[in-house]
Parts: sequence; C-alpha cells; structure tokens
Amino acid sequence: MIGTKPDARNRRIHTRYQLPSMYTEIGVRELEDAEFRFSGHAYDISLGGMRFELDEALEPGTTIAVRIQLPGPASDRDRRAIFAMANVVWIEEDDLENGGPIRMACVFKNFCHPGDEQRLLSQLASGHYARAA
Repeated sequence: MIGTKPDARNRRIHTRYQLPSMYTEIGVRELEDAEFRFSGHAYDISLGGMRFELDEALEPGTTIAVRIQLPGPASDRDRRAIFAMANVVWIEEDDLENGGPIRMACVFKNFCHPGDEQRLLSQLASGHYARAA
C-alpha cells in the first residue's frame, strides 16, 4: 500500500531548506543494489530528511541509501557528496497517474561516512539556501 503525505507542519524537528530544482542531484539505491541505480533531484532538505523525485516510485517503508550533491560554489570543499541511510516515508500519489517523475520523502536514519552530517550542517548554515515554508 502506498502511504500518503502526512501533515507535517507541527511535526518537524529540524529546519527545512529549499534547494534549487533540477540542480540538486541525488543518487538512490535500495539495500540489495550494489550501485546507485536511481537518479533524481532533491526539492528540500533538513538534517532529518529530504523531499525528492525519481522516475520510479519506491514503496514507503523502503530503506534506501542516498548520495546527495548539494549545489554551491565549486571552490567550496564542503561540496563533496553526502551519503546517508534513509527510510521512504511518503509518496505523492497524484504523480503515479501523471507518468512523470514521482515526488517522495525520506527520513535519514544515519549518515554513512565521518563528516557527512557535519558537511550537511555546514552547507545548510552557509546562507546559500532559503528556509522552506
């Protein structure tokens, strides 16, 4: 069964930031995959998770590994990809009928490499991104 998007206005713990559409590349793989076989874009992100799109739907509850490449100045050493384990928590059901990219959201379970969480925090605090509503 496909989960629906919850009303999260009062449930957020972390500040959410808008990301430039089509400029925040992500890679996604399910746990049984050896490589990041899905590619897409992130819409917004926080320390707790992100909203993103892929060409293929992933069932809510699916555990995924994500590779996030945040946009920013090319000289910024903190622009290295950020890797995290996450759970898909909702999918935009209307997108399933439209035949285009499918919007979803995930909650981060943990960050994979030393420094990934700190790089994300640093990028979000940099002032490059606006707070999302």
